[in-house]
Amino acid sequence: MRIALDAMGGDRAPAVTVQGAVWAAKEGVEVLLVGEEARLRAELARLGASLPIHHAPDWIPMEEHATEVRRRRDSSIMVAMDLLKRGEVQAVVSMGHTGATMAAALFTLGRVKGVERPALLVEFPSQKGRTFLLDGGANADCRPSFLVQFAVMGLAYAEASGLRDPKVGLLSIGEEEGKGNALVLESYPLLKAALGERFFGNVEGRDLFLGTAEVVVTDGFTGNVVLKLAEGEAKVLLGWIKEALTSSPLARLGALLARGALRRVKERVDPAQYGAMPLLGVEGAVFIGHGSADALAVKNALLRARNLVAAGLLQRVRAGLSALHV
Repeated sequence: MRIALDAMGGDRAPAVTVQGAVWAAKEGVEVLLVGEEARLRAELARLGASLPIHHAPDWIPMEEHATEVRRRRDSSIMVAMDLLKRGEVQAVVSMGHTGATMAAALFTLGRVKGVERPALLVEFPSQKGRTFLLDGGANADCRPSFLVQFAVMGLAYAEASGLRDPKVGLLSIGEEEGKGNALVLESYPLLKAALGERFFGNVEGRDLFLGTAEVVVTDGFTGNVVLKLAEGEAKVLLGWIKEALTSSPLARLGALLARGALRRVKERVDPAQYGAMPLLGVEGAVFIGHGSADALAVKNALLRARNLVAAGLLQRVRAGLSALHV
């Protein structure tokens, strides 16, 4: 299994992308670096490492418009998608321009049959393990049918990740069936009819972290607000904890004694541990990470891509959507 890494994507590329790829390769991932060959070879030489490179003379900077990909066929993300389309790699990972990566995937790969709009899946740590939220920002405005498709794709991802009998919750402002805006009220009966016992019902924001339902669906505008709120709160809380634990000699002693436990908590809320988000609904395995990602996030994104492709993620998505449209 070979995974193409858009090595020019991200705020700190290619330094962190190449470093993350080298770390992933040491854990058995077959990585193909896609990008400007001279720069990538220089980074590999600096690290004393060797990885295969597919030259792409152009790349899409973070500040450019996503539609640029249509005329930038030699950009690293378009070249990576073309390799996936031709079957020369089995997945694409990019820490670059989210909109450009989505546009490149749609333009090159197309949508899975039965998908109106692809969705970004976001993973949250919860008291019971993990919660998967769709959509994380690909579609600001959604129709009820989109949410049904998100639910099916989310279930496929949860099962490919090893969860047994996952349930789907509909994000709302109350648990009761009659609560919510027009989108929620119209989506509820459709989800109930399509999923049967796999539909949990309405869930609230706090349920993401309680693990009430393993998969939660909402529109991309709401989902992205939830994501950024959770990331911001985690960062602030960790800052407060660090401040409190360094406020006095006694506090610093307590921090030293609790260092192992505190490290485990930090790892659970650190976005780098999750690596990248899958773009579900396109005809290929595509994973998109943060532009600010570090080398650890790149490594974990590549590991996740390998594991999910091996678990048949795309085949599960196709099967779920096919059953939905029988």
